[in-house]
Amino acid sequence: MFYTYIIYTHKRDRYYVGSTHNITLRVERHNSGTTKSTKSGIPWVLVYYEEYLTRSEAIKREYEIKKWKSRKLVEELVKEKS
Repeated sequence: MFYTYIIYTHKRDRYYVGSTHNITLRVERHNSGTTKSTKSGIPWVLVYYEEYLTRSEAIKREYEIKKWKSRKLVEELVKEKS
């Protein structure tokens, strides 16, 4: 199983979109500081994810969300899942 996920940090009031095959480990890595792009926002909280059968589907969806360039659309997506 592969995942497209969104994490959020209150510290910087930011969302981050990514994809992975192990969502638990990936969030742990974001919070351990090993990911340069998210290091300054620790702690991060998983707020949304979608499951896919293939890595390419998860990456495609990640890029689709990133292309939105709209915080409002990301927040609406997160709210729908809640």
